[in-house]
Amino acid sequence: MIRGIGVDLIGIARIEEMLENPNFLARFFTPEEQAYVHGRGAAGTQSAAGIYAAKEAMLKALGTGIAPIGLQEVGVTHAASGAPQAALGPKAAARLLELGGERMHISITHAEGMAVAVAIIE
Repeated sequence: MIRGIGVDLIGIARIEEMLENPNFLARFFTPEEQAYVHGRGAAGTQSAAGIYAAKEAMLKALGTGIAPIGLQEVGVTHAASGAPQAALGPKAAARLLELGGERMHISITHAEGMAVAVAIIE
């Protein structure tokens, strides 16, 4: 049974502008996400946009928006295959349980200057 769903769309150019602020990644991305973005080279901006969209989608699926959980409480890791996976901090995990959810699935895609992410709680 689906307990929550969220979707987010963001322009990659917007994230490119945000990345000009040296504090942007540290403020909104986990250390693991920051390392992933830096390791992607020229594709780093696109990856950052996808991760940011996924974080927003996860918070929407949890039904909270950014407050009171926050972007640092939801994260994106990657399976060996490269598939994105949701990583939840304590507050986000507690909210997932409040919703009667057992797990969260995410999907990220990029096309024509945009990044889109979907999060589903089951």
